[in-house]
Amino acid sequence: MKRYDCMKALAARLDNELVILSLGASVDEWYNAAPHMRTASLFQQQLGCVTPEAFGLAVGLPHRRIVSLDTDGGMMFNLGILATVGNEQPKNLFIVVWDNEMYQSIGGPPTHTASGRVDIAAIARGAGIDEAHTARTIEEFDAHCAAGLAIDAPYLVVAKVAGTVQPDIKRKHSDGREDKYIFVRHVEASEGITIMGPSEHN
Repeated sequence: MKRYDCMKALAARLDNELVILSLGASVDEWYNAAPHMRTASLFQQQLGCVTPEAFGLAVGLPHRRIVSLDTDGGMMFNLGILATVGNEQPKNLFIVVWDNEMYQSIGGPPTHTASGRVDIAAIARGAGIDEAHTARTIEEFDAHCAAGLAIDAPYLVVAKVAGTVQPDIKRKHSDGREDKYIFVRHVEASEGITIMGPSEHN
């Protein structure tokens, strides 16, 4: 199945959630698949940091659903986060792992999941995340999205997707700094809180 098709299915189920996503081609795909979630989404530029950042938001905003859009390469960089999630059991964290079995953004060298022996969902269950699953069809993925966004427990779904990028995708016209402010201002407005006040240099 295609990652972009999965994103569109997930996007149709989102409204008030906050989304942290991985670097690479999936950023542009997500912003096209979920334009209504643009200000509520933030991409993380370091491999291994997507789900940890989402976990931090889940702990800090326990009343709000947080979505992590991670990758197989990113998750393999920091498997320890699965143990943290398993121990802490955040009720509002939904984790998607786009597993295309490659490091797509650097030309496609295989990740460990390409061997057919490494199973991220099984690792997650072993770390204490009871609701950890693998989806290989759009129908399976959408069903897991429905379940994961409704349950009061951490939920992880590994989406086995093709190693292709949606063609002719519209690129986003913002850099990481701008994206950070867009996201933070959205959280401030929707939560009625102040995270970053006015700069002392204004």
